[in-house]
Amino acid sequence: MRAFWDKLVESVMSVLPIAVIVLILSLTAAPLPSSELISFIVGAVVLIIGMALFTFGADAATMPMGESVGSYLSSSKKLWLILGVGLVIGTIVTVAEPDVTILAGQVPGVPPMTLIWTLSLGVGIFLMLALARALFRIRLSVLLIIGYALIFIIAIFVPGDYLPVSFDSGGVTTGPITMPFILAMGVGLTSVRGTKESGEESFGFVALCSTGPILAVLVLSLLFHGENASYTPPVPEQAAGVAAVIARYTHGIPHYAKEVAIALAPIVVMFAIFDIFALKLPAKRLVSMGVGMVFTFIGLVLFLMGANVGFIPIGALLGKGIVEGGIGWAIIPLGMLMGCVAVIAEPAVHVLMKEAENVSSGAIKPKSILISLSIGVGVAVALAMVRVYTGLNIWWLILPGYALAMVLTFFVPPMYTAVAFDAGGVSAGPMTATLLMSFSMGASSASGGNVMRDAFGIIAMVAMAPLVAVQIMGLITTFGQRNKARVPLFGAELEIFDLDWEDAL
Repeated sequence: MRAFWDKLVESVMSVLPIAVIVLILSLTAAPLPSSELISFIVGAVVLIIGMALFTFGADAATMPMGESVGSYLSSSKKLWLILGVGLVIGTIVTVAEPDVTILAGQVPGVPPMTLIWTLSLGVGIFLMLALARALFRIRLSVLLIIGYALIFIIAIFVPGDYLPVSFDSGGVTTGPITMPFILAMGVGLTSVRGTKESGEESFGFVALCSTGPILAVLVLSLLFHGENASYTPPVPEQAAGVAAVIARYTHGIPHYAKEVAIALAPIVVMFAIFDIFALKLPAKRLVSMGVGMVFTFIGLVLFLMGANVGFIPIGALLGKGIVEGGIGWAIIPLGMLMGCVAVIAEPAVHVLMKEAENVSSGAIKPKSILISLSIGVGVAVALAMVRVYTGLNIWWLILPGYALAMVLTFFVPPMYTAVAFDAGGVSAGPMTATLLMSFSMGASSASGGNVMRDAFGIIAMVAMAPLVAVQIMGLITTFGQRNKARVPLFGAELEIFDLDWEDAL
């Protein structure tokens, strides 16, 4: 009970800032109907409870499952089994990822299932590559540089309307369901060796799994003509009263329950097969995992329901209202503020922070990661709003951003590089795909811009920001720990530089 209470307090502290900002905007810059405000408040409460249940369940179920599977694969030493399981898990779990379904339904010109299976195969193939990289101890930065070099070469030939969507796909594939399992699987696979480098090698799985979908969708987009594609964001239906607001949520329960059940089923089935034929875990531990999976299921249903029913309509209305109110430029600073606090509410971010602290034996502090992510994502969303306001081509932001991230890999300890690229995958989760995306679409449609070209790409920007921000954090931390200057003062030595990331801020 104490553990759940801690998760609940953590959820309140995470969601409350973004909720307060949205409420202030809805009462000032873009006045909204009272029914929409009530719907948002209800959504915020539902989201908070859901986030607490999800993170509590992830600690008890999906994380131990992933670590158990990873440990078994490492001890089996059968390359064909390891790679085969990686392909199957990566593909099947991604097919059921809710964020993937949301993105696929918004992209015109490509059948949704075609896009979903393309994304999923990209994750499966690159999860195989991630497993092989851990087994053969290949430096992560080498694979990332090769992968992103291919991405930018192919991107030159991709239709302009589909370029933002391609980069967005890398962010949505590592959502709240797939990310904890993949991350824990990497920890389990590498921890068996117990070497000094195993902690570094346990990260980077999410990073590579985010690269695969981008390449896959870039290749797919060459087969479709996107020049004439258009997108009209849906206009949210205004509730007629409190009863209608409640109905929004009650009617959505079966839909989200089905989505989450389909998403979690592959993980449960795969783990059950492993346990029957290989792991043979004690019944007590299986019961504990089962209870944790129930909490995960309920929490994710509530989280997605709160985010989609409560946050998507308010985001679209706010973006539209601010532009139509004659202060379109305000979406830039407001986007930055919303980005800073929205990433704090992403459930997968908290899973990554805890795992980074555990694997690094406390060297990488959760607070430091959260600060760097908040700053980085805030800047990224502000730049995304610049694109919405001015129509700036995404190339001018994506290319230098990834180039800087790749250069930093040569100067930052491998552990920070791996965590940074993993953070890129988890930062662009449900909050980004719902609130920030709908805010961007509402603003773009109201300003008469090209929604496909200007509004899409915000997920890509959010996914790119941690690559730079967390590596800079690592650079500052390492510089402060290793470069302490001492000067003589009255016969003694005075240490004048002993800096860490939190002190720097």
